[in-house]
Amino acid sequence: MAEREEGRDGAVRRWVARRRNTELALIVFAIAIVAFGHSAANLAMEEELPTGLLAHTAGLGALALAAHLAVRRFARHADPLILPITVLLSGIGLVLIDRLDHAYAEQYPPENYQSAPAAPDQVIWTVVGVGLLIATLVVLRHHRVLQRYTYLGMAIAMLLLMAPAFFGADQFGAKRWITVGPLSAQPGEFVKVMIVIFFASYLMANRDALALVGRRFLGLALPRGRNAGPVLLVWAVSLVVLFYERDLGTSLIFFGVFVLMLYVATERTSWVVLGGLMATLGTVVVAATQPHVKGRVQAWLDPMAIFLPEDQRPPGLISDQSAQALFSFGAGDLTGTGLGEGHSYLIGFAGRSDFILATVGEELGLVGVTLVLLLYALLIQRGVSAALSVTDPFGKLMAMGLSAVVALQVFIVSGGVTGLIPLTGKALPFLAQGGSSTVANWLLVALLIRVSDGAGKSSTEPAGNATILTPVVADPLLPPRTPRP
Repeated sequence: MAEREEGRDGAVRRWVARRRNTELALIVFAIAIVAFGHSAANLAMEEELPTGLLAHTAGLGALALAAHLAVRRFARHADPLILPITVLLSGIGLVLIDRLDHAYAEQYPPENYQSAPAAPDQVIWTVVGVGLLIATLVVLRHHRVLQRYTYLGMAIAMLLLMAPAFFGADQFGAKRWITVGPLSAQPGEFVKVMIVIFFASYLMANRDALALVGRRFLGLALPRGRNAGPVLLVWAVSLVVLFYERDLGTSLIFFGVFVLMLYVATERTSWVVLGGLMATLGTVVVAATQPHVKGRVQAWLDPMAIFLPEDQRPPGLISDQSAQALFSFGAGDLTGTGLGEGHSYLIGFAGRSDFILATVGEELGLVGVTLVLLLYALLIQRGVSAALSVTDPFGKLMAMGLSAVVALQVFIVSGGVTGLIPLTGKALPFLAQGGSSTVANWLLVALLIRVSDGAGKSSTEPAGNATILTPVVADPLLPPRTPRP
């Protein structure tokens, strides 16, 4: 028996080492792709290699290496794909923002705010985000520790969510920002992480009651009235955010994540149907009463109407961004014009918004957009895989909720830019410029890594040492589990 245990321990160590070495190799590959993209864009724009290519590559490589060493030391069983995907998306974002900085500097006079470079600030926020990831892995040794601060975190989250409605600055038609001196922040970016932790804890404790059926209507099993209270409360808060802050994106993510986590916890389709109807009703009411939201709906219905004479345009339509984005996607065709050779800078502040996806569409084409979306899909899949593999209900719900946050945000941003749905104004995770978004999403990745570390540990422990609530996906590199006497 002792020899069998030693053999298993050796297999576990080799499996862990193989995971971390795979992660390191993928990070090096991601850095190489970013360096190639930076070089290609500068060669197209200035016909020479960027002067700071080695420094930029070394800096990004050192940052990624620091994150890798933190994972290797404090989360050695974690999934080997989550960090490399994040590094690659962040690197691509920096390349595109820097490329647009050069274009805006040529197109606008120095006194125009769009001529100011955005890439240096994005680099700083990326460093802060990686620092937060490392700190989270060092301090948070197990994801279940977060259960101790569930209600405190939710109280803080609600205050942060509603703060812009009363104290925020109105920018670009929405009140998402709180300004303190020279800095501004979007509290909603951090709230989306905090509410997932609260929802995971709440649903873990109340999932049995929420799964009970009340009445049936048109063949649909509706929840009991007393159990529908949480959904009504979250719906009301979402309406407050949408109405007073005119922030459609945050409201959709906030409410959508809760409904999806409800479905995962209870397996009741009625919650999804009820939530979808309530979200649609709230959006329709606010779109009919808020001019800013109504204008975005008009731009979605007829983006080309902006080129009509002013007296013939639909009311509320004031921006040509949606139309210019469609032109960019059309110009990109299948393979794109090439990095640095597009004209997506014609979209107002594309380098500082979700319209950076239009730059991908024009300069990398449909192939580039597809690959970027596949990177997001793979990141989401690894989060879902961690949720399926971890053994405790809180970890399952938290990982599923964090994955749903990424999925919903990518959908509403890419859907808005491509014309599938109205624009929401949220930042595309890691790709678009934004300090709050960058830092909050690195925190989200840190939590996914921590949960996947727990899942990895549970898959290497003997069955007698773990409480298996659901079947854990077997790893082909490990010997079969044997109960410990």
